[in-house]
Formats: sequence, C-alpha cells, structure tokens
Amino acid sequence: MKVAIVVPGGVDRSGTERVIPALLSLIARIAAVHEVHVFALSQEPRPGRWQLRGATVHNAGMPAATIRTVIAILREHRRGAFDVIHAFWVVPAGVAAATAARLIRRPLRIHVAGGELAALPGIRYGGSRTARGRALVSAVLRSADGVTAASAPICGVLARWGIRAERLPLGVALDEWPPAPPVPRDPALPAKLVHVAHINAVKDQTTLIRAAAILARDGFDFTLDLVGGDTTGGEIHRLAAREGVAGRIRFHGFLRHDATRDVLAGAHLFLLSSLHEAGPVAVLEAAVAGVPTVGTRVGHIAEWAPDAALAVPVADAEALAAAAASLLRDDDRRLALAAEAQRRALAENADHTAARTLAWYAMAGSSRRVAAAL
Repeated sequence: MKVAIVVPGGVDRSGTERVIPALLSLIARIAAVHEVHVFALSQEPRPGRWQLRGATVHNAGMPAATIRTVIAILREHRRGAFDVIHAFWVVPAGVAAATAARLIRRPLRIHVAGGELAALPGIRYGGSRTARGRALVSAVLRSADGVTAASAPICGVLARWGIRAERLPLGVALDEWPPAPPVPRDPALPAKLVHVAHINAVKDQTTLIRAAAILARDGFDFTLDLVGGDTTGGEIHRLAAREGVAGRIRFHGFLRHDATRDVLAGAHLFLLSSLHEAGPVAVLEAAVAGVPTVGTRVGHIAEWAPDAALAVPVADAEALAAAAASLLRDDDRRLALAAEAQRRALAENADHTAARTLAWYAMAGSSRRVAAAL
C-alpha cells in the first residue's frame, strides 16, 4: 500500500528539532509496513526532499504551499498510485489533502488538532472565529472518509458540528520514552513541578506563574521547570520576577525530546495551564514517566479527571494552585493518580495508535478496490 501523509510541518530533516515526536513515531510505524510519502507544507521555506523515519518527505515551501503540496501529491501519484491520503490538522494540511483526494479519487482521513474548532477572540486564536473559517473547516471535514481526534472533548465538539469522529490519541512511543514508576515525595525536600509547552497565549503560562506565586505564598517549597521556546519576548520571565518566584523557576527554553524526558524524571507534578488543548501529548508523556497532571479542564485532563488527573477551570490561578497543593499534601493520592494515568497512557501508546491507523488504511483500501471493480 502507498500512503500520502499531509502535515503542516513537524518533520524536520534533523529528526530532533522542529519535529512533533508523536507524529514521527506514527510515521515510522506506518513506514515499516507501507510505502509512505509525507507532504509538508512549510517545514522549510524552500522546496526540498529528504528521508525520515523510513518515509520520503516532500517539502512544498513558500509561497503558495497549499497549491504546491497538491501538485506534489499528484506528481507522486503519477509515479505510483496512492491508496489513501491522511491529513494531520484540518487547515492548511487538510485543505491540500482534500483537494488532492478529490482529484485522484482516493479515501481521505483527517486527524483534527482541535485549534481549528476553537474560537478565542481575546488572544486571536482558533480556526472558528469567523463564519468563513467555520465554513472552511466544516467543508474539509465533511469531505473526509474518516475523522479522528485525540480526546473525547474534541470528539464532542465535532459531534455538535454534525461530524462523527473516532477518538484516537497520538500515543507515546515506549521504545523511545520508556515507562518509569511514580516517585514518592520526601516532604523535607522541595517538590519538583514541571511544565512542557511553547510559551504563548493559548498555553497561558501567565496563569501558571500566578499559581506558582500562590503556592509560594502558602508556604510550599518547590522548583518549577519550564520547557519550551518563548514567543512572548521575555514577558513571562518578567512576570515571574514581579510575582517573586523567579528564583524558583528554571526556564530551559527548547529542549530535544530526550532532554525533556530527563527534566521530567523524578518530578512530582506536571502542571498544565492551557486555555485550549485537544490531546496534549505532554500529559501522556508525563504519565508514562510516572508524573500525574494537575491542569485546566481541556483534552486528556478533562477526560481523565478525577481518577487520573485533577482538572480546574481555565484561567483560574487560585484553583490550579489549590489542586496542586492538595496533592502535595497527600502523597498517597498523588501516587494513585500517577498510577492510573500511567495505566491509561500505556494502554494507548504509539503502537496502539499505529495499529488502529493501519486497520483503517486496510479497510479504506479494500473498500476502494471493491468500488473500482463494480
């Protein structure tokens, strides 16, 4: 079977920077079974081609990346026909994939990131802030033969749009991110808190810093590791200084995947403050590393609470601090949450994601062949 996977990016030729590790793990598992061509709209500004994880990456480059991607798919299809097309995210990758799938009459599967369905005008985030945006997202999704999303909350949003979606988390690759047992906390030592995300408005690290300040004022001894590139021009650093917690926080900036795991090792809590998430892979990675999550009621946190995570309202620093404090005071409960979170993340690991994806490919390919024979 020949598979076209369409992505906006996340497939850098380095294999370590500007990548989406969960996506690379899935690509590698599909490429071990089928011929895979990955079409990236704008991984690099200029067109290019390289091998990555057993797949051939075709980078469209700018400008007109969507049109260039459609042309690249059609050109590769003429060399050898594709059986299925798989898009990650609706806009812009899904637009290119839907156009190509219609032209070559192949089954289309789309994995929804979640941001396409969001509308957060206060921070100018979300693909559904305008009628035009909603119409585009709806049209692309309705052209698909299968739609997946990482968590039940996003599947619920899609259902309200009249679109049936299959819940399919992008699981953790256990061969690259091996499980570790939850670590009991010594109350005589500072608690180790970790946050992994790009520093930007939708991840709302402002709420995170304010929650840390509340914990400090309430007498908790802790360190907070922040992993992720800063898009705020240093504003989050200045906020930490104003709130009096700069000395407790280590800003690591961007780290490679293996280095991020080293930061998580031995942590007691993973904190997440996002205004919106579909299925934050960082929460799954923390769970596999034995670290439970306290965070806003989004994505996996919403569907795991209260047995495998603690969920609080978005943009509520006091609630985030109170939930974290409750676990720092009760280590038995914290360890129980960690164990249940790890059980769930292990059950839906990268092999599980790949198996279900490959099953859909087989079904879609068989259906197409039957239809062609009639």
